Amino acid sequence: MKRILLSEKIKKAPPFLTIEPYLRAQDKPIASHPEAREPRLVPLVVIDYGSLAARIRQMRYIGRLLFGAVGEMWKSARSIRQNPYSGKKTIDPQTLAELEAYAKSLGIAEIGYTVVNPRYIFRGFHILFLNALVFTIEMDREKIRQAPSIPSFIEVFRTYYEVGVIVNKVADFLRQRGYNAHAGPAVGGDVNYIPVAIDAGLGISGKSGMLITRHSGPRVRLAAVYTDIENLPFSQENPHGWVRDYCETCNICIQKCPADAIYPVTRTLPDGGPAFIDHTKCAMPFSNDNGCTLCIKHCPFSVVEYDHLKTKFEMQS
Repeated sequence: MKRILLSEKIKKAPPFLTIEPYLRAQDKPIASHPEAREPRLVPLVVIDYGSLAARIRQMRYIGRLLFGAVGEMWKSARSIRQNPYSGKKTIDPQTLAELEAYAKSLGIAEIGYTVVNPRYIFRGFHILFLNALVFTIEMDREKIRQAPSIPSFIEVFRTYYEVGVIVNKVADFLRQRGYNAHAGPAVGGDVNYIPVAIDAGLGISGKSGMLITRHSGPRVRLAAVYTDIENLPFSQENPHGWVRDYCETCNICIQKCPADAIYPVTRTLPDGGPAFIDHTKCAMPFSNDNGCTLCIKHCPFSVVEYDHLKTKFEMQS
């Protein structure tokens, strides 16, 4: 009898955690592209591939964070009813600077701006606005160095939870100043954050598919706030393309992956997008060995400063 996988059967959170029940007449939700990808819900992946003993053990440590992350999903969905629809669609430099300072005071590492490509909205999902503020939050270097371990596993879910809290606070910041906003938390997000972050100039996909950033390497979690502000400083170029060339000469993540889940040559999916890993293979150590995280731990960008690696690579090229 074929095993039923919840992460393959369930592609969307319960309705109360989505924006649909909270839409008002003035809302104009933007649908995904017909060829958009389907999401994977991280909590269901853990349930599908983790042993019962692993699930019980892990929930002792991450249960509060996981339920907290779900709570932030609910807040991001229901809070769209607080959008003022005041007609404000431009932001002055001082308010934007205050927003960025506020986000960083909450723990954000980097901020980028882009217009979301509807192909990156997950199939069957909606967002209210295409203009996006994209955020990274850093996973602690020392805790990731301990991976796979309970401290590193907790750190993964801490950042999932905390970046959800932050984007809801940033959305509230905008609404209080007359702007519309739709918070997109890390858990249960409506879009594929990595290509959106690439478009925002925050980084580039490494060999493992993880976003590699200047500030934190791949030790990041991503989230976004969507808005109809029209004059955001949208990224015009991505300066991180050299990282892909570096990855082609490195391949440490491939060597360190205990499941052989990372493709030596990135594959192309039917929709034209890239496939970096075999998600089924990756799910086993992630679910049973405290979140694994070895591809992040051993990535040179996790342990050596970005600019140092760039200078050294350019000298050798």
